[in-house]
Amino acid sequence: MTDDAVLQNVGTRLRALRTERGRTLTEIAEDTGISVSTLSRLESGGRRPTLELLLPLARTYGVALDDLVDAQAPADPRVHGHPVERDGMTMVPLTRQPGTGLQAYKQLFPPRWQVGNTDQKVHEGYEWLYVLSGRIRLLLGSRDFVLGPGEVVEFDTRVPHAFSNPFAEPAETLILVGPQGERMHVRARPA
Repeated sequence: MTDDAVLQNVGTRLRALRTERGRTLTEIAEDTGISVSTLSRLESGGRRPTLELLLPLARTYGVALDDLVDAQAPADPRVHGHPVERDGMTMVPLTRQPGTGLQAYKQLFPPRWQVGNTDQKVHEGYEWLYVLSGRIRLLLGSRDFVLGPGEVVEFDTRVPHAFSNPFAEPAETLILVGPQGERMHVRARPA
């Protein structure tokens, strides 16, 4: 970003700060000693900001000078998750910081994954799962479900549950879990 582009954005930031705080140009002028017309031209981009103008404004708004002249490029919003294999199933993180709140994963279940495994687990939280392709078996307490493409399940994970792919084709799902769902699962009944 060029210096001119950075300085043009200062006016927008100044106007946003003033509006957020419910202040008028006259009030800011009284606090800073900068004239109302100069403040108005700064906010509209009609006046180039200088250090002598920005320092008292930063003090008045209680922000760092860097916050007014934010020259940093925006962060890359793309998530580059590294696949993790868990018991033969691959999980691809779709959110950035595990353990900080709701997390999304793409799960890849190979054919005949966990066939015959009926060990149900429990943990705090809720789970939401959407089937992209293939089919998945969900044991949820005493109930047995086969989920196909486009189907969604949402459930309290304190209910014993287990997923498997007993079918001949691979399956892909999207799953949302809270921080509790990322922690270790506990067996619902003795092995």
